[in-house]
Amino acid sequence: MPSVQTITLHSPLDMHLHLRDGEMLHHIAKASAQTFSGAIIMPNLVPPVSTKEDVVAYKQRIMEAIGDEKFKPYMTLFFKPDYSRAFLENVRDEITAIKLYPAGITTNSEGGVSGFDVEELRETLEAMSDLGIPLCVHGETNGFVMDREAEFVSIYERLAQAFPKLKIIMEHITTKESVAALEKFENLYATITLHHLFITLDDVAGGMLQPHLFCKPIAKRPEDREALLKVALEAHPKVMFGSDSAPHPKEAKENCGCAAGVFTAPIALQLLAQLFENHGAPVEKLQAFLSENARSIYGISPLNKQIVLTKEAFTVPSEYNGVVPMFANENIDYTVKEVLYG
Repeated sequence: MPSVQTITLHSPLDMHLHLRDGEMLHHIAKASAQTFSGAIIMPNLVPPVSTKEDVVAYKQRIMEAIGDEKFKPYMTLFFKPDYSRAFLENVRDEITAIKLYPAGITTNSEGGVSGFDVEELRETLEAMSDLGIPLCVHGETNGFVMDREAEFVSIYERLAQAFPKLKIIMEHITTKESVAALEKFENLYATITLHHLFITLDDVAGGMLQPHLFCKPIAKRPEDREALLKVALEAHPKVMFGSDSAPHPKEAKENCGCAAGVFTAPIALQLLAQLFENHGAPVEKLQAFLSENARSIYGISPLNKQIVLTKEAFTVPSEYNGVVPMFANENIDYTVKEVLYG
């Protein structure tokens, strides 16, 4: 993207966002609502969002937390293999997707799926296919940490073959194997995070351990990042931005148990503009990666919202209400100048 003084982004979307609940929700929700038109909201609360009543109540709490900000939360359910067609028909108008977690593989996923026998999942996934409800998947096995996502690709392929009408979103992909899978099946799509476009495992643990860069799936090798960059910078029509911005209190990150998650919501647009410019990608590609592709894949019409960025140095704060962001205290190239509506 050629060097410019200002960039206007139209209705940017975050297609994978953690807003948490309670006090944390009120602390960080506006960080996304101020600069994004909408976001796919993850359901892994405690307890998880698994009923229509849960969805409606959580959405209401989100709207209360964002106050006067113009922002649309696209709600999701926590996948359970016993969701009936009747239940899905009843909840369809309240959700945009259903999120599947392998049991125990990431934050608050203990109630997830323990096995991936197609026949055990068939009733729910066929109903989702018929009703046009996308399936979002955290794609990791419980194998060696660097191999978990690559090992999961065979499960994606099995699901894609068994349910060809089902839109399957490979969430926050981190490997060249996942990128290659996009070309194998028409119904496979993917989200890519900000942090996985910037960092590798070396940035996390190559020197002193950087707890605020620790996430699941863990950052991978340089060749994996290059594969992600290629499809993101060209705005491959099957990929879209999903921050996986996952806030934890500072004390939960800076301890021997180090919670998994990178908080990027307040700086995502600024850093993506910087990244695309540094790689010579045109602003039209950034716009597609941030909005157009998601609109097409999900069939949504986001709120009309323009974010004007200016090329002006911005120092990332050390904290946002007790949550340490990626690149805290570092200077980045762009800042948010104004937000326009209509």
